[in-house]
Amino acid sequence: MNLIDWVGTAAAILTTASFVPQAWHTFRTRDVSGISLGMYSLFTVGVALWLVYGVLMMAWPIIIANIITTSLALMIWVMKIRFK
Repeated sequence: MNLIDWVGTAAAILTTASFVPQAWHTFRTRDVSGISLGMYSLFTVGVALWLVYGVLMMAWPIIIANIITTSLALMIWVMKIRFK
């Protein structure tokens, strides 16, 4: 791996890891009251587009990180709609 790959991998790990505690809290408590549906909708679409970008660029750090984050974001988005 070259420097670019290391930087991309580190960024992917850190940003995905930063999202996991919030997702875990939301799954555990089912508390979605502080989550804006509009913001979360835009966030989820944005992360999904990063996933598409990673696939188009064949950038594995971006692909893996955004598969995880998109999955978590979609689950929270569904909870927001269901428990609204």
